[in-house]
Amino acid sequence: MTTQMAAAKRGEITEAMRIVAQKENQSPEDICARVARGTVVIPANINHLTLSPEGVGQGLKTKINVNLGISKDCANINLELEKVQTAINMKAEAIMDLSNYGKTAEFRSRLINMSTAMIGTVPMYDAIGFLDKKLEDITVEEFLAVVEKHAQDGVDFMTIHAGLNRQTVAHFKKNKRVTNIVSRGGSLLFAWMELNDRENPFYEYFDDLLDICAKYDVTLSLGDGCRPGSLADATDPAQIEELIVLGELTLRAWEKNVQVMIEGPGHIPLNEIQANMLLEKKLCHNAPFYVLGPVVTDIAPGYDHITSAIGGAIAAASGADFLCYVTPAEHLRLPSLEDMKEGIIATKIAAHAADIAKGIPGAADWDLKMSKARQALDWSTMFELAIDREKAERYRRESSPTHEDSCTMCGEMCPMRLMNKIL
Repeated sequence: MTTQMAAAKRGEITEAMRIVAQKENQSPEDICARVARGTVVIPANINHLTLSPEGVGQGLKTKINVNLGISKDCANINLELEKVQTAINMKAEAIMDLSNYGKTAEFRSRLINMSTAMIGTVPMYDAIGFLDKKLEDITVEEFLAVVEKHAQDGVDFMTIHAGLNRQTVAHFKKNKRVTNIVSRGGSLLFAWMELNDRENPFYEYFDDLLDICAKYDVTLSLGDGCRPGSLADATDPAQIEELIVLGELTLRAWEKNVQVMIEGPGHIPLNEIQANMLLEKKLCHNAPFYVLGPVVTDIAPGYDHITSAIGGAIAAASGADFLCYVTPAEHLRLPSLEDMKEGIIATKIAAHAADIAKGIPGAADWDLKMSKARQALDWSTMFELAIDREKAERYRRESSPTHEDSCTMCGEMCPMRLMNKIL
């Protein structure tokens, strides 16, 4: 089998490229050229037969990812599958299965078979439960076997923390942090390395990893094990050292025609976001950038969908291509269905706002239509255009105005109503 990148380098336009071009209102030739350069990825595992392909990267609409999955304390497969269907209905372009307990293979199989959205996983989360072994006893071969199992199942992109090598660890140890390593996958690998006094297996055996990805056309999402978990740790030596390593690994992946995304922070002050986006693009050769948030203040548990949407809008406007949603439950619990919905809406708003700022073709048309409907006091059209129609209609229903063409904020003093009459 060939990968999307291998086909693109030959100038061959695949069906996935045609679909992406149609969704983006761009030419298949332009999409093909960007895939060949690595500035756009189309995560599309050859075994994910229900997938509706999406492009992530340069000149394309900002995409969003929804995290879900089973944990030991919340192991309700049916609830997580309800979340999956809701995320698909809400048009999330990607879903990451972060399951780390129980029948992960069963859930992953059902997820992939029902999902038109691209699917991502972190095989490191699954390794301990899947192998039923202590972390320190897992072998390199077993780590790679778990990766191949996920690839065989049809996972489109995988987070692998290959940049957390011994050199990065040395920088981490020399430069003390407030929150140490907050990446779950990164902390597990750090522990394995320390307990076994060995190099990161995914770094040491990176070529073997690439062979698996190329076989199934899995996009490699190079994880940021040293992402900052607090504003105090943002843009520090460990984070930057890891980013340098990820840039080097990107070139190695491209040589084997494996598509690459780079994962980014994390918790970052507003004034450092633009610099972080620039660093990633420079150091990682303009590979698509996938960011968690970023969260712009540490003080708002219960409202981190807002803190991350603020950061996400700035990040995407400054060059990030893919936003991982954050819910109100971040730092507190596994998200409920309602938490997930709020996280999706907040992140979609951030992505759309950024697309307008980036000048993505057609992005501002949606807003213009809404503005025209507001001026015309065309409530049915406003609801059709609303990013969350259900909430908009509920708010309107809960507070009925005397004048049906206005709302209870202004009533007969509604400026739209007044100007329409006068003009």
